Amino acid sequence: MNVFQDRLTALSLEEILPRITAPGTAVSMQARLRMASYLSGMEKSLGGLAPMLFHWLDICNELDPRAPRKAVVICCADHGVAAEGISAYPQETTLEMVRNYTIRQGAAANAFAACAGARLLVNDMGIAADTSDVPGLFQTRIANGTKNMAEGPAMTREQAVNSIKVGLLIADSLVAQGFDWFLPGEMGIANTTASAAIAAVACHKSPEEVTGRGTNISDERLKKKVGVVRRALQVNQPDPEDAIDILAKVGGFEFGCIAGIILGAALHHKLVILDGANCGAAALLAQKLAPASIAYTMASHLGSEKSHRYMLETLGLQPFLHLDLRLGEAIGSSIASNILESLLAIWHVLLQGSSEERGRYALFQLLHEHGFGDVDITAFPQVEVDKDALVNRCEMREEEVHLTDKTFDFYLNTMPTPDKEAMAACKARIDNLTKPVDSLGCLEQIATELSGCTGVERPDLAMSRTALLYFTEKGDLPPALERMMAAQAAYAGMKFAIAHLDCAKGATAAFDFGREESERYATMNELIALAADEVGDEPRGTMDGALREALLFEDGTLRYAADNFLAHVPERYQPTVSALLGAMIAAAHNGAMVLLDSEAVQIVARYAMKIVPELCAYLLPVQPQLVDLDTRLPGLTSICGQQIVRASLFMLDHMKTFDEAKVSVASDGPGAKRQHR
Repeated sequence: MNVFQDRLTALSLEEILPRITAPGTAVSMQARLRMASYLSGMEKSLGGLAPMLFHWLDICNELDPRAPRKAVVICCADHGVAAEGISAYPQETTLEMVRNYTIRQGAAANAFAACAGARLLVNDMGIAADTSDVPGLFQTRIANGTKNMAEGPAMTREQAVNSIKVGLLIADSLVAQGFDWFLPGEMGIANTTASAAIAAVACHKSPEEVTGRGTNISDERLKKKVGVVRRALQVNQPDPEDAIDILAKVGGFEFGCIAGIILGAALHHKLVILDGANCGAAALLAQKLAPASIAYTMASHLGSEKSHRYMLETLGLQPFLHLDLRLGEAIGSSIASNILESLLAIWHVLLQGSSEERGRYALFQLLHEHGFGDVDITAFPQVEVDKDALVNRCEMREEEVHLTDKTFDFYLNTMPTPDKEAMAACKARIDNLTKPVDSLGCLEQIATELSGCTGVERPDLAMSRTALLYFTEKGDLPPALERMMAAQAAYAGMKFAIAHLDCAKGATAAFDFGREESERYATMNELIALAADEVGDEPRGTMDGALREALLFEDGTLRYAADNFLAHVPERYQPTVSALLGAMIAAAHNGAMVLLDSEAVQIVARYAMKIVPELCAYLLPVQPQLVDLDTRLPGLTSICGQQIVRASLFMLDHMKTFDEAKVSVASDGPGAKRQHR
């Protein structure tokens, strides 16, 4: 059954494709001027965030667009090539996972769509089973799965064209319903074999270069998979200049559908946020059909499949998340959408020229009126909430500080260690969530480490309370910068504290100040984000470079012993470094995970771990390890990190195990040993 069957014949790709043109740049030019006037030169410190913002403004052709409505579309289809035994899971897993999406609602797609505040649409492009009894499944079936591409074409040319048309019609329908951002994903056993073949043709690479482990298969099965991709290319000889020929011979119905969604988004000036390698393969097809369509896409992350890097290079797209993901259920794109949406919200605040005295209620009201945020502002009395200022200000004590060895001994000798039992239980549950083992990479590691920090086997969203502690020696920040940071933190649900350093009081007093403030916030928050401002009027990034030069060798290793490194810190930075050091130790001592904002903060953390090795389990470096945006405005990087932590908790809160969802476990690779029902 295909709900679009009557419309497929009337739809002509030949008529549609020439209508796809690149967006203009007039709006982004205007936006750049406005941003420069607000931030007075600091806009360059936004790094890769600003181009992402301008990209969307040009696509939608609005200077101040409302909050985007998002749709996650999971395109499901089976592949005949699964008969070659190149997956860790049986083919019936496709249908089991579809039931998980629609009935049990316990898959990654469900969790991360909820995290993104997106509608989830699951469509049957060609599952090799009867799906008529699956409630909530959008029926757009082309056939009962593709043929085995290792023996001949996967589908007919007509089927390939129809799969693209289905994607176009889905995009039309979503646009008519008011959706702005499309986050496509897919489900189909053996689909990474097809995407590897597409990448080999479109990126001019060998099967060995583009064939990855997919569902985390063993070395032996990977070798077999490479051979199957090679055989499919030899048997079919797809034309590298003909997208339809590539799709028909070595593709799958879901790839055609996603390519059509990209084309439809471009036609209607909407944004597609791409996920992993399978979405990349579909984008390669869309690029060949209408090169301008890629101007309406954005890459979210660099996936673990070997082919993904080559795909993004061919597409000319730059990913900014590095989460070691190997699952294509719109996970990376959901996190990326939250980061971009947050930036849009702050852009709206800047455009309104709101006063820095605005309280939380007034800020949420401003954002709520423009569609941002899910805070029910009517639930709070305005008078009381306005008292909750966006910024808390902390000042150093007037009296002279005298720290003794007892103070340091207290922290060094009573530093907690992570709860190993809680971590083991958390990891065991994560291994048995309905996904290939280890396929959620850094998200799995973060959730497990947070479990160890808190001693809770299954940390939930209530345990993601975060405070951003921002050290500066300036009496006053530029109003636009303070407003931007405060609004960004509030929108992310973070407490924001500006800790004013009095450099005349010295490094010891600064250490005690950082220790006290961090301890105060760590008792109320499970996450502490640490950021530091430049000294004086130095350009953004100056402290990063100065500490790198002073404290690291050229190869990036630590230059000094831990017990005397502070003596080698340039004098002007010693109070800031001391405050950060005290803050890290105190936060970890109270069982809080610490988000490390800038390179300078991370350098201090590396020395801190030498002083207190137990710190390692509590520190989470963000840039460039997880997020690569080269942002230099303090606080922005750690706020991106908070979004990633939040996503990992959505994974734990919303996903179900194989046993709970009645889905088959792995029969090959590490999953065969660690997954059970």
